[in-house]
Amino acid sequence: MTPLSILYLAPPYSFLRLTHSSDLSIMSTKFRVVIGEQSRILLLSVRGLQPQVANSCLYEFEDIIRDIEEVDLFIPHSDFPIPRKIYRLVKYLTQSDSIASAITPFPTEITLEHEYDLLFTVLDNPWQMYMVNAIKAWRDRCKLAACYIGELWEKDLDNWRLLQEPFQSFDHIFVGVSHCVDKLARLVGRPCSYLPPAVDTALFCPYPLTPRRSIDVCYVGRRLSEIHRRLLESTFKKDFFYYYDTALHQNLKVDNPSEHRLLLANLLKRSHYTIIHHAKFNRPQETGGKQEIGYRFFEGAAAGTVMLGIPPNNEAFQNYFGWPNAVLKVDWDSCDIKEILSELNAQPELLEQISRDNTINSLQKHDWVYRWRQILTTLNLEPTAAMLAREQYLHQLVQTIQM
Repeated sequence: MTPLSILYLAPPYSFLRLTHSSDLSIMSTKFRVVIGEQSRILLLSVRGLQPQVANSCLYEFEDIIRDIEEVDLFIPHSDFPIPRKIYRLVKYLTQSDSIASAITPFPTEITLEHEYDLLFTVLDNPWQMYMVNAIKAWRDRCKLAACYIGELWEKDLDNWRLLQEPFQSFDHIFVGVSHCVDKLARLVGRPCSYLPPAVDTALFCPYPLTPRRSIDVCYVGRRLSEIHRRLLESTFKKDFFYYYDTALHQNLKVDNPSEHRLLLANLLKRSHYTIIHHAKFNRPQETGGKQEIGYRFFEGAAAGTVMLGIPPNNEAFQNYFGWPNAVLKVDWDSCDIKEILSELNAQPELLEQISRDNTINSLQKHDWVYRWRQILTTLNLEPTAAMLAREQYLHQLVQTIQM
């Protein structure tokens, strides 16, 4: 292993150079870790500001990038709300990113030591873009800049604050929802593309170990109370293992995102069924009635579960989950979950086929490495040898399952 050169960097920032997800334990310190060759990617992460369980899937994307690229990871640890408000006000009055950045008293800045081919940031929402201004003169040191915004709903595009974010600093904007891409591009005047969610399929894949599916139903995240009640009843009446969340607060914090993802993967690989819904199905006031593919679809499919529920009624879902029985659509108003499970359990060959198809299609389509390839292709950047090696490994895993 390459020796580590560790340099101290004062708070409120951690500037990390890591190569493996297991190194995330170093995040609790304020160190810059330098390994090997000069990096071509500067990765700006909100994990120091948003350590919520719900964002662990986004940090998984960052971890995959770090595994297949030479990356410097910059993690701000301060939310600086007052400078953010000043930046928005100046931007609103002057309509200039450069003037707003020059005037705003952001916390201690860092100065980049060398040039990067790409600055890339993974954001939970577009209002986190202001963090890029904490890096002094970053645009002069980064040939290209792009961001991935995991969540953005059409109603948000009418919010004046949105246009005060530094969109003009980015060459391309990738969005994790499909319905507002074109409108966002028109509003901000920058090229935008739909980049669907994904998953670390190697982590969630149940092969080659094929653990025993000892959990009958796994129902995590947002849920329908009536379905939950009926599943709970089953745990009292027969040998039935129902796994569910006991704490549903959306801002739950997690110390180590990679450990949380490992736990979820192990649960799903041991689950026969998952109950699934389109993103924020119970929050129409947030979504404006728009339906999008939630992360649970990618996780459940990669783990080879049989997914029951309400898929989004949009073109994107057909494009990315178009194989037979990817999700068994259920009208919960007219169907009884107990009867559905009983009927399906009587068809073990069908269940096995659904499980294999879900896993294989996920390995072929829904790993984060394919999303990274889409980004590199869009920006005319070459893939790395490690990226190609990961793709080859996933291809070999598919062949193993099909044997």
